[in-house]
Amino acid sequence: MRISGIVALGARVAAEHGMKPHRRRFLRLASGVAALLAASQAAWAQAYPSRPITIVVPFTAGGPTDALVRTLSERMRISLGQPLIVENVTGAAGTIGVGHVARAAPDGYTVSVGHWSTHVINGALYPLPFDLLRDLEPVSLLTSYPMLLLTRNAVPAKNLTELTAWLKANQEKVSVGTIGVGSAAHVAAVYYEHLAGLKFQFVPYRGAAPALQDLIAGRIDVLFDHLPNALPQVREGKVKAFAVTANTRSPTAPDIPTVDEAGLAGLYINIWYGLWVPKGTPAQVKARLNAAVVDTLADPKVRQQLSDLGQLIPPRDQQTPEALAAYQKAEIEKWWPIVKAANMKGE
Repeated sequence: MRISGIVALGARVAAEHGMKPHRRRFLRLASGVAALLAASQAAWAQAYPSRPITIVVPFTAGGPTDALVRTLSERMRISLGQPLIVENVTGAAGTIGVGHVARAAPDGYTVSVGHWSTHVINGALYPLPFDLLRDLEPVSLLTSYPMLLLTRNAVPAKNLTELTAWLKANQEKVSVGTIGVGSAAHVAAVYYEHLAGLKFQFVPYRGAAPALQDLIAGRIDVLFDHLPNALPQVREGKVKAFAVTANTRSPTAPDIPTVDEAGLAGLYINIWYGLWVPKGTPAQVKARLNAAVVDTLADPKVRQQLSDLGQLIPPRDQQTPEALAAYQKAEIEKWWPIVKAANMKGE
């Protein structure tokens, strides 16, 4: 029972049973109990964490999300004074792992790491048994990166304006790779269709690696891929990169123009990662976790490791729970109508 409820209950019981002579004494007792509970809760929160924390990664070990979490957790354990255990809870495009945290005890010992797909797009693809905004509370934005708009080398276009014109002239036979329904590659291509007035023939793949290999081999014409994954192939001249899906150039690929510079303003797709806890987690606990994230992202060694992974670190003012809450809500408002208008359904 909440503290305020104890006081209210005491007053109601006294009134209903006519205990006027003892009412003041009863209320003093109830207030004392409430103060004791408040003090014990504060002491518990100040002692947090007193045991290992489990970070739930909703994907298999060895993937990009797992690599990011293991990089961050090694440094966060120093700030928190406790080890962080990475638990891979997989299935249903990440929804099982996220749901596992949404149902966990709100004590700060089970936290959720996810990204643009798990905490935004999946809400438009699946009938989730939890609410992404109401059942999880944000701790901090972690990192992000844009996507690359790629084509096979034989495509004759030299820039994005020429590419869009070529696609319009050949759209009945142009093939565009996707990494499953609702993947970043799929949503990005649908958004390109929407902004440029195009119509693509989609070719689904089970993963980014086979899709990129088929692009290199010339079996498909176009692919949106994650910058960290595709950049080595661009550097080796195996595929052509026309733009990064952002309004600023990536420090990892400063020679590749933004979509604005390349001639299609607004084609922004940012793959970002965040940290969440179950609804009802004490504010002091969230603040402690947030401080550990901020401390970790400021560490020069961690910053270099993240840069090597192609990850961008948000400015300090975007590393707050409030900033992540506002950003996630804005992303849902932007992407859900696009996903639903394309009639995408989770597989």
